Amino acid sequence: MGDLLLVRHGETEWSRSGQHTSFTDLPLTPNGEEQAKSLAPLLAGRSFALVLTSPLGRAVRTAELAGVAGTVRDADLHEWYYGAYEGVTSEEIHRTRPDWDLWTDGGPPGPDGKPGESPEEVGERADRVLSRVAGALPEGDVLLVAHGHFLRVLTARRLGLPPSEGRLFRLETGTVCRLSTEHGRPVIAEWNTRA
Repeated sequence: MGDLLLVRHGETEWSRSGQHTSFTDLPLTPNGEEQAKSLAPLLAGRSFALVLTSPLGRAVRTAELAGVAGTVRDADLHEWYYGAYEGVTSEEIHRTRPDWDLWTDGGPPGPDGKPGESPEEVGERADRVLSRVAGALPEGDVLLVAHGHFLRVLTARRLGLPPSEGRLFRLETGTVCRLSTEHGRPVIAEWNTRA
């Protein structure tokens, strides 16, 4: 049985400033490009049974700069849909909704038909990804290149936790995480690893 490797894309202007970024497809900053390149040694020498990326450019570019080939874009790996909170920081949200919490309240619908998602809806997408991954893990390692909040929900679901428990797993830009198994149970083997 292979391991499930998770890569959060490199830094963007909004990941640096703390702005929620789902639909807005910002490029990597120069630092984000360096973060992505620095992942290459961590991924080198591994053969992957499956490599999936978010369809967003920041994830695709991270995979390219990390030297990962054979990627397949998967719409379910898209970042959490923040709806009306796109481009807004948590600090700004708390000025009008002091008790708001992404992990329990999700994102409200936004303008221009941009939906918000609840933790449960993000969890459903994560479960679909995990179902696809399950067929490849017996063949070897699987790599997912995506986004912070989504990968945190996916980790919670892989460990058998509710989507809201993704709040427990802080995930930095330009890092690799490895989910493995011990005695037949999913475990975190590495988290926020940098070169």
